Amino acid sequence: MWALLLVSTLPLVTPFYVPGVAPMNFHQNSPVEIKAVKLTSSRTQLPYEYYSLPFCKPDNIFYKAENLGEVLRGDRIVNSLYTVLMNLDKNCEVLCKKPDDPIKLSVDESKLLAERIQEEYYVHLIADNLPVATRLELYPNKEEGMDEEQRKDTLKDIQFEHGYRLGFTENNKFYLHNHLSFILYYHKEKLEEDVEHNYRVVRFEVMPKSVKLEDIKADERNTCTLPETVAPVPQEIDPTKENSILFTYSVHWEESEVKWASRWDTYLTMSDVQIHWFSISRSSDDNILLPLHVHGFVRRIRCRKTLPHS
Repeated sequence: MWALLLVSTLPLVTPFYVPGVAPMNFHQNSPVEIKAVKLTSSRTQLPYEYYSLPFCKPDNIFYKAENLGEVLRGDRIVNSLYTVLMNLDKNCEVLCKKPDDPIKLSVDESKLLAERIQEEYYVHLIADNLPVATRLELYPNKEEGMDEEQRKDTLKDIQFEHGYRLGFTENNKFYLHNHLSFILYYHKEKLEEDVEHNYRVVRFEVMPKSVKLEDIKADERNTCTLPETVAPVPQEIDPTKENSILFTYSVHWEESEVKWASRWDTYLTMSDVQIHWFSISRSSDDNILLPLHVHGFVRRIRCRKTLPHS
């Protein structure tokens, strides 16, 4: 009797869903939304919104409602124009505009873009709440003068870095990564025969490239072709004048044995994880446990309360 009375006095608990915790199932050709998160730089430590730079914009822009962790990280998750369908490759497509009517950057936009490149900003995107990563293939034992065949026989060290570099500088000139090659990995869930398979996104990679506007060919359907050379002439951004550019992208899917529950393991091996520390204080001596987000992983730190009374 006492036990029943005690249970009846406990507060009711309402279950809730945390985005990104439950797996999302896709079918063949189902849309996989690519969203933009923010721009970051380890040099400035100042995050910016994705559309603070002149990227291609949808007609209607929708910002996701942020939770506390996203607010503290400076995330502003927003929709983009990238069109990706599950397990459907795309060779090359113009994101917006056309080669005969490219994006025309004003002098101010060109200057801002060059500044962000010089400050080594990275662009962060997500697919099914999974952050994009750039694959780096390093050859620590590579010798000078080694040809391509010899390099294949050399052990390589594969690393990943969060997001992709906005661009690069060379000889005091600024170059924009205006083509993105998306490589997405899916895990196919085993189901009964004659039942449509479920696909789950387990990795999201990107290979950024800089391609000069004049070397991008496209038809009326916005299907494009890029130079076949490994190192095409890059797209320069001159901060002293107007510039004309195009943004393009491609999509490639690969099947993976990695299951959805283990898809974050790759990010644990990244060497450039940026830890965001927050200085939080209030006159009260009470302490709380505040989640500290490290690029998607939650650690708990003890800090003072900061929530205002009103």
